[in-house]
Amino acid sequence: MKSVNKLPILFIILLLLSSLLNGCSHTSQSSRDDGLPILSQDELIRPYTKLGRIQVTRETYGSDYSLSPGIKAWGLAAVRQEAEKMGADAIMLPEVTGRTTTYGIIPSTEYRATGFAIKFK
Repeated sequence: MKSVNKLPILFIILLLLSSLLNGCSHTSQSSRDDGLPILSQDELIRPYTKLGRIQVTRETYGSDYSLSPGIKAWGLAAVRQEAEKMGADAIMLPEVTGRTTTYGIIPSTEYRATGFAIKFK
């Protein structure tokens, strides 16, 4: 009777199991500096012109627990995108807020991201 070496099969199973469990750990969000800078009032030392106030809203219905950790990142990215369309050099005083209301038994949350698009002189 032939003896089958089970070590390669066990190794392949462990490798597949490891890749399934750790597959998502490699897709982390790194801190990105590829967008417009976000500046506070104290950081503005150069003269600038306000191009306008940006306001972006997002409404979710039902449970939004899966969205909550990424809401600030969504808000800043949305304001950056709109400021880039305006030709801005930076964003000043960003703010991301949320307000929940209930229609009957279904909760609804409105997220609002605001900021000022500025252009340096």
